[in-house]
Amino acid sequence: MCGIVGVISRTPVNQLIYDALLLLQHRGQDAAGIVTMQGTKCFMHKARGMVRDVFRTRNMRALPGTVGLGQVRYPTAGNAYNEEEAQPFYVNAPFGIVLVHNGNLTNAHSLKKELFDIDRRHINTESDTEVLINILAHELELAARNLPLTPEEIFKAVSAVHKRIKGSYAVVALIAGYGLLAFRDPYGIRPLCYGQAMGADGNPEVMVASESVALEGTGHKLVRDVAPGEAIFIDLAGQVHAKQCAENPSLNPCMFEFVYLARPDSIMDGVSVYQARLNMGETLAQRLISTMPPNEIDVVIPIPESSRPSAMQLAQKIGKPYREGFVKNRYVGRTFIMPGQGVRKKSVRQKLNAIGVEFKGRNVLLVDDSIVRGTTSKEIVQMARDAGARKVYMASAAPPVRFPNVYGIDMPTKDELIAHNRTMEEIRQFIGADALIYQDVAAMKRVVGQLNTKLNGFEASCFDGVYITGDVSAADFDAIATQRSSQGNDEEEGPGRSRLALQGESDTR
Repeated sequence: MCGIVGVISRTPVNQLIYDALLLLQHRGQDAAGIVTMQGTKCFMHKARGMVRDVFRTRNMRALPGTVGLGQVRYPTAGNAYNEEEAQPFYVNAPFGIVLVHNGNLTNAHSLKKELFDIDRRHINTESDTEVLINILAHELELAARNLPLTPEEIFKAVSAVHKRIKGSYAVVALIAGYGLLAFRDPYGIRPLCYGQAMGADGNPEVMVASESVALEGTGHKLVRDVAPGEAIFIDLAGQVHAKQCAENPSLNPCMFEFVYLARPDSIMDGVSVYQARLNMGETLAQRLISTMPPNEIDVVIPIPESSRPSAMQLAQKIGKPYREGFVKNRYVGRTFIMPGQGVRKKSVRQKLNAIGVEFKGRNVLLVDDSIVRGTTSKEIVQMARDAGARKVYMASAAPPVRFPNVYGIDMPTKDELIAHNRTMEEIRQFIGADALIYQDVAAMKRVVGQLNTKLNGFEASCFDGVYITGDVSAADFDAIATQRSSQGNDEEEGPGRSRLALQGESDTR
C-alpha cells in the first residue's frame, strides 16, 4: 500500500507534488520520491523517511519542470530498508520512462525470469516495481511503429502489460517528451483517480492520485476514478486520452481501503470512505445487540483514528455515550510500519495514552477498525484495565482477519494472524477482553456495496480467503512461511529483514 501522484501542468509542479504527497502520507511512511521533467530531461530525488524530512529547500530547487510524479512508500515487496528500492524507478530505453506503483505483483518472480531470458532486460533489485517498469518499457518498444509515439500505441502496450502481469497495480508513469500515463489493474483492486484544475497561468492542469483527498487538497476537482483495466494518457498539452485496455474488467476494490487504509474524507470508486465506516458501525451495533445486552456497557471508546466513525455510529445505535478515552501521539508512525514485533509492542504505549477518568469504574466497549495480529489489542485492553476499567469489551469494525493479503497490504503469514485457526473464545482469551464482537463479512460487503451499485464486489481475501486474480495457491503461502521461518520470528527480526514479492503484513492490531 503506497500513495502515488502525477501532474501535467504549464507551471512548475515540484511544490504541487510535494503538497499532494503530504496529503497521501498516511499511505506510506518508509520513503518518498519525486521526479520532474523539463523538456526531455528528468530530475529525481528520493530517500527514506517522511515527505517533510526527505525534501528540503535545496532538493525542491533541483526539481524543475512542469510535469512530474511522486510516491510515498509502504513496502510490501523487496527490502524495506534498501534506499535503492524507493520509488520512482527509471529506465532509459526505448523511451525515458519513470514510474511509480501502488500494489503487488503476484507473479513478479516468474516475470523477472522472463525479462532476463526472453526480453533481455536485467533487474537489479528485489522490487516488483522494477519488474513492472521493464515490462512496460518492453511492450512500448514492441508497440511503437514509428516516432512520435501515439496514444493508441501506448494503449496497445498497456493491453500487453495486462496480459503479462498478475496481482494488484495502480500505476503512474512519465514518458519523456510525451506525457503522463496512468493505468489500473483489471480488477480495480488498488485505487486511482484523476482531477482537473485551472493552473496559475490560466491553462488546464491534470492530476492523477491514489485518493481524491490529494486532488481536493491541492485545488483540483475530482473528475472520476480510473476504471479497472483502463489507461489514461495525458499529453503535454493537458489533453486526456482514455481507453479500456483489459479484456474482462471487473470493479472489485480492496475492502481494507474502506476499513482502515484510506483517509475518511476520500471518495473511492464512488464510495465515501467516511460513510462506509459509519455503515460498518451500524452493522457492528446489530451484531453486538445479538451477542450481549447493551445495558452492560457504560461507554463506547474508539481506538484512534480509523475506528472513530464506526464507534460513533455504534454508540448512537445502542444508546450509549461516545467518549474519547485515548490520546494519540501523532508523531509516532502507524504501527504496521514498525520493523519487528518487539518494536511494535513498545510503540503502543508511545502511541496511545489512556484518559483515566473515562475508564475508572466503568464497563467500556473499545472499538477498533480491525484486529490483525492481536498484540496491539492485547496491550490496549491491558491499558484500559490499568486505567481502572471494571470490564473491557472489544469490538472490531472488520471481520476476523484469517488469511494473508497478497495484493499490496503488508499482512503477515497465516500463522501470525490471531484469527487463523482460532475460535472466538481463544482470541478473546488472548487479548484479555471480557467479551469480543466481530463484524460479519456478508454484512460488511452489503452495507459498503450499497453505496455504489456499480461495484461488482470486493477484494476481501484477508477476510474470506478468496483471491480474485486466481493465481495464488497454498504452495505460495507455504513458501512465504518457510522463508519467514528461515529469517527468524518477528521478535528477533531487526531492520534488515527481507521481504518476498508475494508477501504481506498490515496493521499490528
